[in-house]
Amino acid sequence: MKLKEMLSDYQLGEQPNWDGEQIITGITDSSRDIMEGMIFVAIAGFEQDGHDYIPLAIAKGAALIVGEHDCPEALPIPYLKVANSRQVLGQLADKFYDHPSGRKRVIGITGTNGKTTTAFFLKHLLEQQGYGVSMIGTIYNEINGIQYPTPNTTPNAEKVHELIAASKDDFIVIEVSSHGLVQYRLEGVVFDYALFMNLQHDHLDYHKTMEAYFEAKATLFDKLKPDGKAVVNTDDAWGLKLAQRLVTKGTAVITVGHLEDAVMSFKKMTNQAVTLDISGMVVTLDPHMPGEHNLYDIAMAGAVIQDLGYPLADVTEQMRSFAGVPGRYEIVHLRNGVHCIIDYAHTPEAVSSILTSMHKDGAERITHIFGFRGNRDATKRDEMISASTGQSGHVILTTDELNSIPEETMRQEYAEYQQKYTGIHKIDVMMDRTLAIQRAVNEAREGDWILVTGKGHEKYKTAYALPAASDKETALYLKNT
Repeated sequence: MKLKEMLSDYQLGEQPNWDGEQIITGITDSSRDIMEGMIFVAIAGFEQDGHDYIPLAIAKGAALIVGEHDCPEALPIPYLKVANSRQVLGQLADKFYDHPSGRKRVIGITGTNGKTTTAFFLKHLLEQQGYGVSMIGTIYNEINGIQYPTPNTTPNAEKVHELIAASKDDFIVIEVSSHGLVQYRLEGVVFDYALFMNLQHDHLDYHKTMEAYFEAKATLFDKLKPDGKAVVNTDDAWGLKLAQRLVTKGTAVITVGHLEDAVMSFKKMTNQAVTLDISGMVVTLDPHMPGEHNLYDIAMAGAVIQDLGYPLADVTEQMRSFAGVPGRYEIVHLRNGVHCIIDYAHTPEAVSSILTSMHKDGAERITHIFGFRGNRDATKRDEMISASTGQSGHVILTTDELNSIPEETMRQEYAEYQQKYTGIHKIDVMMDRTLAIQRAVNEAREGDWILVTGKGHEKYKTAYALPAASDKETALYLKNT
């Protein structure tokens, strides 16, 4: 694409060396990735400012610089000043890749909990109907059957458009984070379906208030195509608020929950299955993954399958071949009938839901191992402790990711919880995560359950005593030694 075509929506003005016929070879916001003929978009980040790397981008052959600052003097290539570099990155990427989301069927999923599991459910069910499905999300990106590592739930805007354009699959399922929405990583992407799972206490270190967090999530639904549909969990108070807002705007909304007038109305829930009423048709869905949270996830995924015209009654059978989700209620069966659950749960509601599911599965004695992340939302920590102590007999507080916080600082905070709960609940502190799991395994009696939460599929960033790189690897190591 020519430079003048890329800039048809912008006013560049009179500048030296302005060659509108120049062929643009790509777009990036990273000076490390610049190659001859690319556009470099300078973004003022949280740790580094892309404007500082403009000279390097020019030296590496950039054809155009986009930035928010006034134009540096005497640049040898044109400079486009904009109000919001992040937003323009998405707009330019959308144009460069020829508006790929408008030519594909795209499903976006947002919510505090359940995005990943629902994305995996949807991918599996769509594949069961014979479709090819690409996925952009927390655990990995999968495009045309090839998996790629991902550093964020939602990649930057250029990468999102690149991945969508590269996909030859029938559907693309995208996990949409609130950070990604606020930071314009979905700028220019349009959706056929947008799913709202729930909104729970999290990320207030970033959003400050629940209202701001909600409004961030709600922007996904402004990105629906003219015939796009919203699928909303109205059992969640924020979801009900969103559904009412969308109906007022004239958006097509598929409501899911216990309300009598919900499009997919819950009639019965056990730990294994949910029975739904859809316009008088009663269907029971079993995802073959225990827990109320998974029942909401399968119902939300099923709503899309149903709307696409496929029998909801087939879902339970189709889910029999589902391989599971890495780091989501993964069970490692240890010796003497001891069960170890690995899960990503990192909010009070998610922890409570998992512990409830474990009790319904027969757990009587549970040891819960988890920790707090440094430089993250500290306002939910009391609630996390309460959720854990309310349903587990023994809590071991350990390292999650310190994120530059000194280990001793975190240890002291844990010690305060120990003191607070003295005589009320058994709380121990072991900062080495692998040794904490080892202790729980060594102390477990036949039939006991161990729950390890917070990291799920994630690899450790901290070196620990045992030769393992994740919670699951630690559990397997202890099983085999």
